[in-house]
Amino acid sequence: MADFFTLLMAPLLLGFLMFSAAITGQLGLPDDIASKLQNDSRSINSTSTDYGHIVQQFAAAVLYPNSTNDIATLLQFANNGSTPFGIAARGQGHSVRGQALTQGGIVINMTTLSNMGSRIVVSENTSLGSYADVGGEQLWIDVLRATLDRGLSPVSWTDYLYLSVGGTLSNAGISGQTFRFGPQITNVYELDVVTGKGDLITCSSNQTSELFYSALGGLGQVGIITRARIALRSAPKRAKWIRLFYNDFSAFSKDQEHLISTNGIKGNNGFDYVEGFVLMQQGPVDFSFYPVSDQPRITSLLNQYGILYTIELAKYYDDTAQNTIEKVVRLLLNGLSYVPGFIYQQDVSYIDFLNRVHTEEEMLRQLGLWDIAHPWLNLFVPKSRIADFDSGVFKGILLKEKVPAGLVIIYPMNRNKWDDKMSAVIPEENVFYVVALLHSSELTEWQRFDEVNAEILQFCNDAGIMIKQYLPHYEIQQDWIDHFGSKLQSFQKMKVKYDPNKILAPGQRVFNG
Repeated sequence: MADFFTLLMAPLLLGFLMFSAAITGQLGLPDDIASKLQNDSRSINSTSTDYGHIVQQFAAAVLYPNSTNDIATLLQFANNGSTPFGIAARGQGHSVRGQALTQGGIVINMTTLSNMGSRIVVSENTSLGSYADVGGEQLWIDVLRATLDRGLSPVSWTDYLYLSVGGTLSNAGISGQTFRFGPQITNVYELDVVTGKGDLITCSSNQTSELFYSALGGLGQVGIITRARIALRSAPKRAKWIRLFYNDFSAFSKDQEHLISTNGIKGNNGFDYVEGFVLMQQGPVDFSFYPVSDQPRITSLLNQYGILYTIELAKYYDDTAQNTIEKVVRLLLNGLSYVPGFIYQQDVSYIDFLNRVHTEEEMLRQLGLWDIAHPWLNLFVPKSRIADFDSGVFKGILLKEKVPAGLVIIYPMNRNKWDDKMSAVIPEENVFYVVALLHSSELTEWQRFDEVNAEILQFCNDAGIMIKQYLPHYEIQQDWIDHFGSKLQSFQKMKVKYDPNKILAPGQRVFNG
């Protein structure tokens, strides 16, 4: 049996090795680039999957660039060869459906660009104020630390900070600050992009603007972001971190929408962060935020209703507000309809609040529950249908079928904080919700969660709920056509202009599904 398997695989292996040899120098790739390509098993295996641990694809080689010119040279070579091959830029590999992978092409390990020296430079000028020029491979946690050293900070974040700047800007970059400051992509002044043709172009809203707008939220389809100029503001010192419990979805959503509205924001005095969670009786439920003495009464409330909703808030402050912050928070909470007595607060440093997920990561790694399958489904749901989504999905599918709910995040955003010229796709309504179903499972059990995801998507389709996927994953081209909608024609035009051979980000399956 082993001999038969060897005979069967030998031609495939030989072809793979021949292609690997070709792209590592024998077809004219400059020696200085060829020397940075590796096709050893360690390099190939380390880039064969992502955080999702669902898709597995094997590249022919991995590029470890020392400069953006290395990336440009590789892309020029890929375009000029007789047989173009796929190239996937990989930062932290935090995609969940193989978006950062390529089968038989080349993965660019973006992290080695840090070898160029300091890639986070804080500056200031009269027209922009304070900003940071940041390498696309840099982690947001490092951007935070570097800017805090200067008393500054970006204003828009993701919940998890150990993600690359180029990676989040290629999607959107969202969190509880988005309702107020917009996604990360709307807080960028300028980019350096290596296009699919291998051209290194500096772009902004005033310079090669079509590339600037198409790259932001563009799923890596027109270019690889190698530098971003990010807006900064004065950094606060601390955060009041609050959670409120609700047993009624209508009250929950009404309060969330109030908190992100003009009335809820109240100038500079509103909350700086608004998110929410759905907790279900079948669990699992993370009680780590709450005092041990209160956990039994929370469990009792959950058992009573079967499903609960939590609004999570943060109000930032600095030394000048130490004596007034408690009063400010009380005024902001006044009139909210949470369950009496079920309000919990912590007072933490600004960096500890923003980096809160990393604490959970460390715990999950210790338990061996980090590098497992993550069959996630992230959706944007129009405000007008969020109650239908609650009854049909939260109560009608997840609760009724007793699906292990894992982490379910839900919170609203304001459309006017997004820039429609960018490639990111969102619903048409002025207010829409993020619903993140962050399932996790053993590596062999993710299919059953995918069946639930498919059931959810089918429900939305049958009910006429015009959802949009965030971090989208589609298997057929028609789904991509439906996803981009009115933006499709201009996005296709930019693809043809900047990546005519469809080399970039093949794992996204946008143009080569």
